[in-house]
Amino acid sequence: MKEIIQIFKRELRNVSKDSSLFLILLLAPILYAFMYGSIYLNKGEEKVTLALIDDDGTSISRTLTQQFNSTSMIEIVPASNIAEGQEKMYQGEVQGYFYIQSGFERNILSQKQANVNMVLNASRFLPSSDLLSTATKVCLTVGAGVRKTYFNKKGMGEDESMKMTNPINMDYRPLYNASMTYGGFLLPGLLAIILQQTLLIGVAAAFTSEREENKLLNLYEISKQSISKMIFGKSILYFFAFMIFGLFFAVVNFSVFGVEIRGNAIDLAVIFALFISTIIIFGMLIGSFFKTKLFAFQVLVFSSYPIFLITGYSMPYQALPKFVQFLSDALPTSPFLKTFISIVQSGGSLSDNLPSVIHLIILWIIFEGLLILRIKYLVSSSVTENKRQE
Repeated sequence: MKEIIQIFKRELRNVSKDSSLFLILLLAPILYAFMYGSIYLNKGEEKVTLALIDDDGTSISRTLTQQFNSTSMIEIVPASNIAEGQEKMYQGEVQGYFYIQSGFERNILSQKQANVNMVLNASRFLPSSDLLSTATKVCLTVGAGVRKTYFNKKGMGEDESMKMTNPINMDYRPLYNASMTYGGFLLPGLLAIILQQTLLIGVAAAFTSEREENKLLNLYEISKQSISKMIFGKSILYFFAFMIFGLFFAVVNFSVFGVEIRGNAIDLAVIFALFISTIIIFGMLIGSFFKTKLFAFQVLVFSSYPIFLITGYSMPYQALPKFVQFLSDALPTSPFLKTFISIVQSGGSLSDNLPSVIHLIILWIIFEGLLILRIKYLVSSSVTENKRQE
């Protein structure tokens, strides 16, 4: 125990003296979480511009236009003709245009099908998807109102005309991300990735520093030649620091960004502890293969986005190529995110995500074994090198 405490104090001194490690391990998690999280503070977009060409100019077409404007998603920009609407879209002033044909009201009142045309700029996925969804709802609502008015004029009562207007009543209730916003989907995973990457980069760089400054053999001697004590002593600082960061994210960041934790706090703490422990071992293992701290920073800084893409968070796991699925399974991020998102957004528990929890534990054991073998090799190489120099 004495050796472990000594290694912990040594690690604390090393981090506090090294400005780059201090920044990435103790300041970056908070700064990045607020900086990147603030981008999605509003979670969803509002008032997406849509050009509207009304060649009918009747009461029903004006009602349709008013309904568009009354939504929080759409902001109508008038256009005199299709050519003007197209030009506004090409110039980026609007994200699409909506065309109401001449004879729109006449066709409706004569019980003929009335058509409208909507053209969207699909090069930007979110605006086009939101516009299409909102415009569809508005058209269905206005259409239902017209049908109800027709049935009322035929002498039907309110209840009967409503049944004829809407014979199938769909009870639509989106769960977990009730607002159906991209920010509500992305924020929990984004904050988890920030926590992971700052820990991974910091731990890997700190271990690389041991090799770069030829201090690994000294660390081995301090531990009384116990690799387990080396690993445990170096891990204590990072474990407790990032458990505190995890608590800070769950209490402060989630509150600021409006992310609700639906699951059990103890389950969340357990999966965080297991994940942080695995990342610490994984970081040391990766750092053992670099010879300079600068090179470790350069390589690992660019790993954040690829890791995020292959975890199955932004793209469904089943849709990933088989080779990418294999890489995803080899990262602790994938099973952690499955469990983490389940607990935070769906109100799940550890028992509900037992395969992912077991997956994470297996990766921890594998990384631990590989790290022990790697340190043994590095220590023996250092001993051999010292004997040659003597």
